[in-house]
Parts: sequence; structure tokens; C-alpha cells
Amino acid sequence: MSSSTGFTRRHCLLAAVAAPFASQAESEAPPSLDREQSRRFRDWLLVLIHAQLEQGPSPRWTHRDCAGLVRFAVAEALREHDLAWKRSMGLLGKRLPPALDAAPAQALRHAWRRVDGSRAAYVGALELVQENTRFVARQLSQAEPGDLLFYDFGDEQHLMVWMGPYIAYHTGRHEPGDTGLRALRAAQLMNWQDTRWRPATDNPNFSGLYRLAFLAR
Repeated sequence: MSSSTGFTRRHCLLAAVAAPFASQAESEAPPSLDREQSRRFRDWLLVLIHAQLEQGPSPRWTHRDCAGLVRFAVAEALREHDLAWKRSMGLLGKRLPPALDAAPAQALRHAWRRVDGSRAAYVGALELVQENTRFVARQLSQAEPGDLLFYDFGDEQHLMVWMGPYIAYHTGRHEPGDTGLRALRAAQLMNWQDTRWRPATDNPNFSGLYRLAFLAR
């Protein structure tokens, strides 16, 4: 198991110094989802991540690492799910969640907040958590489907996704015969030989559970 990083703390701090003032248009927050739309989004997120584990990475998923899995699944959950898309994703004939309302979904898609206040399609693991989530708890008993497990190793960070029955993540590696995708039950991680990866309150590398900020409270 390896960690994956897009932005270190140093990178984020340098970005904030270089661009301390974002325009009003850049910093304006996109809409949040109401409870029903949040439920539908979570269902779509789980369907999409499960499909990657079951079928292998979609060609639509270009940046294949831990944060890339989250960015990809969020973007695809928020898009229109027409027949052509379902076919391309190998989801034809599958039982799928109800559609999301188009307007708020499109406003949120590719609108990750960056440390300088601007919004973009790309953020690394640290920036994704710092700027786009809210802290939930350090106890897995508080997790809801779609919540993120965040690990901080100083110069490197790593994300995992709470799927309910299991936890999904990408190792940051992709080699012949290995997609880098993993699915583990919480009990397996709690007993992981390398204790840095245990999602336990006594593990200083486990920062806790985080929830996407646009989801209803």
C-alpha cells in the first residue's frame, strides 16, 4: 500500500501566498445539494466506484491515484447519465439510482475549490480535503457512504472512500496485472500490519472522516 499526493502543505501555502486574492466570481460557492439530492449523489458515487473495482478503470478516468478516484467518481456522479454514457460505463441493464437535478449537479461538477479561492477540475488529496470537505469524526462508527478517510504523512496524503460494507481506494500505482484499486473491510484495515494505515483514533497518521461540503448536513 502506498500513499498518493497531489498537493503538499507546502505547495498549498505557496499557492496561497502567490494568489491571496480571488475574484468574487472565483470564490463564489456553488450550490449545495438538498437531502434527497445528496442521497442520490451518494448512491451514484458508490455505483461508480464499485464499477471500477468490478470492471477495471474506465477510460474516462485519466488521473489514476487516490484523489483521482474521488474526482472521477464525483464528476461522473454529477453528469447526465444518458444511454450513451451508460453504455460507455458498462452500466446498461444495471439497476441505477434516480437521476440528480441537472442544474445544481452541473454547477458542482468540476468545481473543486482551490486554496487560492478559485475553482477547477483538479485538486490533489490535501487540497480536496482542506477546501472541499468538512470534518466528521475519527471514529468509523460515524461514517456514512461516500465519506472520505484521510491519512496525513506530512509531505504525502492519502484518501480512501467509505463504501458501507467495505473501504475502497487506489494505491497510486498501476502496473500490468494490477489496476491499483483495492477494497478492504474496516476490520482488515484495523489489523493492517503497517500500523500507519489503521483508521484508529490512536494512529496519528489517520486524520479522520471527512464529508464532501456540498452534501446536506
